[in-house]
Amino acid sequence: MDSTVLRRPSSWAVWLMAARPATLAAAVAPVLVGSGAAAREEFRPHVMAAALVAALLIQVGTNLANDLADYQRGADTSDRLGPPRVTAQGLLSPGQVRAATYIVFGLAAAVGLYLVVLGGWPVLLIGAGAILAGLTYTGGPWPYGYHALGDLVCFLFFGVAAVTGTYYLHTDEFAPVAFLASLPVGLLVTAILVVNNLRDIETDRRARKVTLAVLLGPQRTRLQYAAFLALAYLLLPLLLHAGASPWAFLPVLTLPLALRLLRSVLGGTSGRALNPVLKQTARLHLLFGALLGVGLAL
Repeated sequence: MDSTVLRRPSSWAVWLMAARPATLAAAVAPVLVGSGAAAREEFRPHVMAAALVAALLIQVGTNLANDLADYQRGADTSDRLGPPRVTAQGLLSPGQVRAATYIVFGLAAAVGLYLVVLGGWPVLLIGAGAILAGLTYTGGPWPYGYHALGDLVCFLFFGVAAVTGTYYLHTDEFAPVAFLASLPVGLLVTAILVVNNLRDIETDRRARKVTLAVLLGPQRTRLQYAAFLALAYLLLPLLLHAGASPWAFLPVLTLPLALRLLRSVLGGTSGRALNPVLKQTARLHLLFGALLGVGLAL
């Protein structure tokens, strides 16, 4: 047999591909920041652990739901520029992916119930909203990701709600410092989506998937990315007015990485060449969040 023939990935490798581990950092940073902001008041290790597990499960569930829904709507074709999708490639059946989606979101809900016991109805609203957002990003009768609302929902749920909700679980209150800390986190997690949609403008347009990038066009989307990264750093001084220490400026250490990404995106990088930029933007989001969480705790 020709050794150049590609072999089918093993079962565990296929499921790992479906979970999209490269995206999971987006779920970690908000929990780190919310927990760090709460640490000067009250830090509950079990809360951080449970919130982290729930966030990761919601991210995986969202990835699975997106994989299935984009396949069903014909958005994942042979000219896809991003990483391979398991349903479109026939590595998993639609039924398998659907079942896995329900299982993962069910586990997220189970962990969420524990958090609801701790935090009450505000946590229920945030958790239920996050699961609903994950299911309806590209699924359901009116997928908001196909109507240019993905950026907004991503900013609200994976930024503002995730950070302030984590803070609330630790302290039983909402506070300006948590809200202000959530803004750069939300901007950077949305920047990941912006790069993804910039790469896919042409294929999304052909699939009638109307993202904000499709509406704005490539040049304005590049400016959107630049604005989000710049604002993430420009908002840091506001944390001092909310009671944070100067250690809140620790994320400035990530500025060299941000500048490299800006040069790449504003310099016209496009197509598959944006895949490394996408991964590095996720890395920036995680490093920024980790440093901000530590800085807020000090």
